[in-house]
This record gives sequence, structure tokens and C-alpha cells, in this order.
Amino acid sequence: MSIEITRLVAGQADFDARLDALLAWESVSDKQVNQIVDEVIARVRAEGDAALVEYTNRFDRMRASHMTELEMGQSRLLAALENLPADQRLALETAATRIAAYHERQKSESWRYTEADGTVLGQQVTPMDRVGIYVPGGKAAYPSSVLMNAIPAKVAGVQEIIMVVPTPDGVVNELVLAAAALAGVDRVFTLGGAQAVAALAYGTETVPRVDKIVGPGNIFVATAKRAVFGAVGIDMIAGPSEILIICDGQTDPDWIAMDLFSQAEHDEDAQSILICPDADYIDQVQASIEKLLPTMERETIIRTSLKNRAILIEVADLQAAAALSNRIAPEHLELSVADPEALLPSIRHAGAIFMGRYTAESLGDYCAGPNHVLPTSGTARFSSPLGVYDFQKRSSLIMFSAEGASEMGKVASVLARGESLTAHARSAEYRILPD
Repeated sequence: MSIEITRLVAGQADFDARLDALLAWESVSDKQVNQIVDEVIARVRAEGDAALVEYTNRFDRMRASHMTELEMGQSRLLAALENLPADQRLALETAATRIAAYHERQKSESWRYTEADGTVLGQQVTPMDRVGIYVPGGKAAYPSSVLMNAIPAKVAGVQEIIMVVPTPDGVVNELVLAAAALAGVDRVFTLGGAQAVAALAYGTETVPRVDKIVGPGNIFVATAKRAVFGAVGIDMIAGPSEILIICDGQTDPDWIAMDLFSQAEHDEDAQSILICPDADYIDQVQASIEKLLPTMERETIIRTSLKNRAILIEVADLQAAAALSNRIAPEHLELSVADPEALLPSIRHAGAIFMGRYTAESLGDYCAGPNHVLPTSGTARFSSPLGVYDFQKRSSLIMFSAEGASEMGKVASVLARGESLTAHARSAEYRILPD
């Protein structure tokens, strides 16, 4: 069965309008979802553990009578790790080692300098005390998400990492628990949905309140994260996964088709885009899609995603492709070209950039090292991948000498009086030395 994928040519009369319509996405907009989430948050804040137990039994079809039944101890996590098949354990450990090595390079250090009069200025960098990690559960379980969210927090020096993961019908993913053991997660609660986000944000009798919540989830989780922002920090409100491939027409078209599939298989709303200056090559990729799609386990999901949101775009040249990519600001960008280094300076907006024909985006999802938690829906214009810096805070350091306080007191006095803030001015003036 053939599949119709939107094909555009840059510069056509209706190109901009059609592209904007295909790119449009609002991840949190349903009024009914917002109402449900608000009710759940209010109940968790008012009733604590009792509300968590009730919601977990209702939504995840569990039979818990107390919160103690919804926490997994360290021994359970270690058992999951110890009992993994050897190949899975080795893969997890290899990925964890590479992720940790990459993120070690992101650590910011405190710094200070001393001015001529002895005044000291600087910045103190400290980790957050406690963070919460939301991990999808059930069939959509992602041990890679555990590693990508917990390891940067651990590298940053966060004292306590709390993980929440739903276990619908009591189904536990051993790889997820093993990843938690490897990544240094301190406590794990089998909670999900808006109720888990509320518990992390405000705390209950059993679940401790955290400083920041990170990790992917469904629309209820995303809506809840938006609702609690301010009481806690959050990483981002993520939309569907995206891949944009710039190709010069020389990569094996089967490779490109499968790279497009790798995002389309996430869900029906995922977006896969190919930009290429060679119309004949786009035809070849289309043929590869038709050939390979029936071989995919998640064919139905991929087919729907490609039909509704995929775009094959013909452009004049690779520079035009880079300019169009910057407009889209994709989550994942593959530069499948002969000389990716030459094209890189033209790329300004992308969550992660995969350079060269051999660099499949899927390597970045699991084991390359950089974080796979990336800005979506064009937010790469102003956002960055999750990193150690997301779990560190910066405090300004200011220590004036008597001479420095006197000189800057004169400056502050003038500015404060210009703003009619007399107490500010007089506070500074007290420190001015007599001539």
C-alpha cells in the first residue's frame, strides 16, 4: 500500500503557508485536560499520600492500600541490575559511562576576581538539593531516559534524586529499574500522571518535595509540569519528537528512509523532514520508504506520522537547506552530506546536530554521550539540551573593600536618587569615606 507524503518545493507560491501549517504544534492546549490536571494537583496538595494511592489504583489499575507499597527500595533496583542479561547490562553500562564522561565536561566551577582596591566579585556555583525525574512506564518504558535525566544531575552534585515511574497493571520494566541503579537514583516511587508531578512539586507525607522536575510524559504530565512551574523548576514542555535531515543526495536512500522512520515510530504526531537539492534523490527516498515500511514493527504508527506530518522538501542548494533548517529549528538535525564541517557554521538553531552520513540520530538517543532531552517545536531557537547546567545554580558574590564601597557608594547614590529611592541612596552613602 503506497503512502502519500507531503512534498514541497522551496520558493513555490504557497510554500510558506503550507510549511507553517505542517510545523504548527501546541502540546498543551486542551481545556478539559487542564481542568483534570488542576483537580488532581489540588487533591494531592490537600490529601497527600491518600490521593496518590487512590489515583494510582484508579488510573494504573493497582491495588495499593498504602504508599509503602508504591516505593521500591535500593535492594530492588540492584536486583534488577544484577539479574539483567549480560548483553543488556553491558549496553546500559557502556551508555552510562559515555553519558557521564560527556556531561563531566559541562560542569561549571565557581570563580572570582579581585579589583585594584581589594573589592572581590565572583560567582558561586552550587548544585540543587533534590530533583525529581519523571520516567514513562508500562509498555512505553525508556531506560535511556533514566540515564539521560539522572546522570547529569548526579554529575552536577545533586544530593538526592527521586524517580517516579508508573507501573500500569503492576507491570515493571526491569531495564528501567536497572538504569536507576546505575545512574544513582536514590528513591523510586511507582507513580505516574499529573499526580506524580504534583507530589514532586509540593511533597506529601512520603514523597519529598523537589527543586526541579525533568523527564518526558504524556499530555497530562506536560500540562501538570506547566501548572507547577514556579513552585518548582522544570526542564521544558516537550512536543512530539522531530528529525530534520539535510542530504546532498549521495547517502544510501535506505539509510535516510530508516532515519526518518526512527522518529516517526515514536508516535503519530512525530515529525520527519528531509531537505535536499536533488529532486531525483527525493524520489529514491520515497521509493525506499515504500519498500521498507512494510518491514517495520510499528508500521501503523510510522505510516500515520509520515502521512500527517512528514515533509520532503526540494531546495536550490545546501545553503538554502541550512537557512530553511534554521527557520524550523529542529530537535534533531542530521547533516548527511560529504562535508558537514563546511555546512556547520551556517546552522544556528538545532537541539542536536548529527554530522556525516554514518552518524544516525538513534546513536544520540542511546549511547553517543550528549543528552537526548532536547528542545522541540522550534524552541531550539532559544533553548538547549538538558545538561549539568540545568541542575546547578549560580549565586553572585560581592565583597567591597572600604575604599571600593566608598567610590561605588557615590555612583549608587546618584542613580538611586534619580529613581527617588532615598533609602537606597542613604544606605550607600553611609559607606562613603570622608574626604
